[in-house]
Amino acid sequence: MSKVKKKVKTIKIDVDKCNGCRACEVICASFHSAPKYSSNNPARARIRLIRDPLKDIFVPVYAGEYVEAECMGRDKYVIDGKEYGECDFCRAACPSRDVFKEPDSGLPLKCDMCEENGPDEEPLCVQWCLADALIYEEREEEVEEDVKLGDLELGLKSLADKHGLRTLMETVARMTQKG
Repeated sequence: MSKVKKKVKTIKIDVDKCNGCRACEVICASFHSAPKYSSNNPARARIRLIRDPLKDIFVPVYAGEYVEAECMGRDKYVIDGKEYGECDFCRAACPSRDVFKEPDSGLPLKCDMCEENGPDEEPLCVQWCLADALIYEEREEEVEEDVKLGDLELGLKSLADKHGLRTLMETVARMTQKG
């Protein structure tokens, strides 16, 4: 493992400013429809609004990493007299609930910060938030990172494991001579 500087992108959420308009959900769902902007299925959104409109409670939560097992957290939170479970605020797609799962395939969803839209642009949910409740932040962090193998390296490693490194090298040498 080596330490590398990595750009970390996050969305800070100011729940005091959120008015529950759900523009973030609408634009996210539209952006992630196929073809893009062709429909508005809220189940495709990578951001969800936990809401109690009668008490003016609105909490946007955006999708995080997939977890293979459900957590043991069963804490309860009381906000303005209403009780919420810990799962209500969880960003993970997990086996115990259907939130943040693709409606057609059931595959987990994760916020991609709309990177397909352009690397220097803010996520669309932030751009469309008229109440300024969503704030895009970038920072550099030093993290320990395993060197990840690319597709080619993984394929070569698999061939070397199956046939032996020597056989693989001899085969590549023969191929380059013919070539």
